Amino acid sequence: MEREQILVVDDVEVNRAILTEIFSKQYECIEAANGQAALEQLEKADDSRLVAILLDVVMPVMDGFEFLRRRAQLDLAADVPVVLISGDTSTENALKAYGYDVADVIGKPFDPRVVLRRVNNIIDLYRHKYELEMMVADQTQKLRRQNELLRSNNQHLIDLLSNVVEFRDVESGEHIKRMKALTTLIAQQVAKDFPEYGLNDGEIEIITSAAALHDIGKIAIPDSILLKPGRLTGEEFEIMKTHTVQGCRILESAQIFNDKKYYDYSYDICRHHHERWDGRGYPDGLAGDGISIAAQIVSLADVYDALTSVRVYKPAYTPEEAMHMIQNGECGSFNPKLLACFEKVQKRLHSV
Repeated sequence: MEREQILVVDDVEVNRAILTEIFSKQYECIEAANGQAALEQLEKADDSRLVAILLDVVMPVMDGFEFLRRRAQLDLAADVPVVLISGDTSTENALKAYGYDVADVIGKPFDPRVVLRRVNNIIDLYRHKYELEMMVADQTQKLRRQNELLRSNNQHLIDLLSNVVEFRDVESGEHIKRMKALTTLIAQQVAKDFPEYGLNDGEIEIITSAAALHDIGKIAIPDSILLKPGRLTGEEFEIMKTHTVQGCRILESAQIFNDKKYYDYSYDICRHHHERWDGRGYPDGLAGDGISIAAQIVSLADVYDALTSVRVYKPAYTPEEAMHMIQNGECGSFNPKLLACFEKVQKRLHSV
């Protein structure tokens, strides 16, 4: 097994010989007479074997500080600790050295036993630091894989549940696919224009997934109402409206979500996607920003798709007609900020 190495950088040969003698029992010592020669040694050194650099300051050709600057610039042996061993250990020089991430500063003349102990302590400290960083990186990677698996499982469960609605109502199945696309487009525009809502790519991904479950409560609606080819009576409409709370009961009883955030978004969207900005929606009569931005986005996407799609009780409106109806409040009132975003993406919505 090859020995670990220490790079000794000093223009005085006697100093290099003394330091090499101190550390030669434990390490293979490489010597350099100035900063330039040290850089050349680093370029061909095996980083896995190099454990420390012992550096003088005042040297011809290239001094210690210029070596530190060039080393950082070239990213050579960036994780190897540097111990400055110099006759000038003034506060100014020490602070300058620490500015280059030097691990320790030792003055000349020195006691060999002190140098040996301090350098070995630094090497052990950096070795433990590296091992800890590797452990953290490994755990981070494991957590990332676990989160990806959880997201995949959540998405699979969401797709399964939304497919249940599709089996009941073919219109709902196609509606769900379009809803996810519409939700993404609107949410992305909201994130761009109104950062105060705090939507990032991760939030948008979850909202889009949860949007697939907005009508899951229709499972509990009788076929005679859900599939009725004409307008609903007042009584039938009241029953249809219960699909919001029925959906929440299904989510509560299913207990299938591995991620609470997915559950919270799904529950909120399921219950509140028929709320309206002016408080005239259902089931809770929420108003304004009392309605979450997620539910508001899904609500707008839901209405737009319902208007532009053929239903058993109506033909499809054109995108222009649907836009006009939404802006005029014929489908309830919406957040003005959301409507501004919706106008910007309407052309993209036509291709969804």
